[in-house]
Amino acid sequence: MDLWGRRLQERLERTMRRLIPTAAFGLALTFALMAGPAEAGAVFNAVKARGFIQCGVNVGLAGFSAPNARGTWSGLDVDYCRAVAAAMFGDATKVKFVPLSAQQRFSALQSGEVDLLSRNTTWTLTRDTANGFHFAPITFFDGQAFMVAKKSGIKSAAELNGATICAQTGTTTELNLADYFRSHGLSYQPVIVEALAEMNAIFFAGRCDAVTSDASQLASIRAADASNPDDYIILPERISKEPFAPAVRHGDDQWFELVKWTIFATIDAEELGISSKTVTDFLKSSNPSIQRLLGEMPGFGAALGVDEKWAYAVIKQVGNYGEIFDRNVGAGSRLKLERGLNALWTAGGLQYSPPLR
Repeated sequence: MDLWGRRLQERLERTMRRLIPTAAFGLALTFALMAGPAEAGAVFNAVKARGFIQCGVNVGLAGFSAPNARGTWSGLDVDYCRAVAAAMFGDATKVKFVPLSAQQRFSALQSGEVDLLSRNTTWTLTRDTANGFHFAPITFFDGQAFMVAKKSGIKSAAELNGATICAQTGTTTELNLADYFRSHGLSYQPVIVEALAEMNAIFFAGRCDAVTSDASQLASIRAADASNPDDYIILPERISKEPFAPAVRHGDDQWFELVKWTIFATIDAEELGISSKTVTDFLKSSNPSIQRLLGEMPGFGAALGVDEKWAYAVIKQVGNYGEIFDRNVGAGSRLKLERGLNALWTAGGLQYSPPLR
């Protein structure tokens, strides 16, 4: 802070001490200093003026983002698009979903075709820097795996030496595949395909010995596309770290902050025991952490440039992290994935929210 800033703050403190009882001074000063949010950038203002978010999602990946026969989108990534809309507008329906292939997703975000990319995308150094993106908190911790037909008798990735392996181009999958086989002194014959649906069809037709992708995507493919899912197994090895996170382009810190804290709010809500069904009851809580999250203690919505009930709207309309996980990829879904690393830190997982204060 420069000299002018320090003098301004000292003058504000002297004035407030005359007007506000000492016991309330610290809290009042905090909110006075944070009352104005950081200047909104082009994306935040454009989204607000437009009245809805343009959210890039997968063209069709069960559990993460897929439309049904009526064109209604569902999935974990889809729910986080809706959560940001609830935080921004108080209405989770204020979203236009833009289906993007693996090849299209980055250019669509860079060009402004979408405001937010929420599409089973791995956070990497290059994407964070050279591609010009900011990644929000990780919504799904995953790892690359292999799927084979059960009748092949293959039980381990170590048995894939010389195998023909299907992979999708334009993803980290293709690079990880090459790294794994090279580092283990194994050979393979790659079948690299652009479209996910084409890759799946080739594998299930028996033209590849194995298909490789993120373990969650393989579970989705098996559940949605296999004539008999029990005929296929996902091998136990995980050959990479695949942290999935929504992304925004560089240049608008306020938009990034809103996306980031929306995700944190869902994690914090689960840790506090607040769900979509109970959130209204928690408005009566005397717990300061809950009061801050639900807007009963004002100032945090103002800091983000949205309504004080922003997190209440997110939880009420979309749910906490556990609810989002369970209905899309967990126990309440066809995928029935274990929480694993996606459990809260208090349950041995990696999901963790910084303090909302």
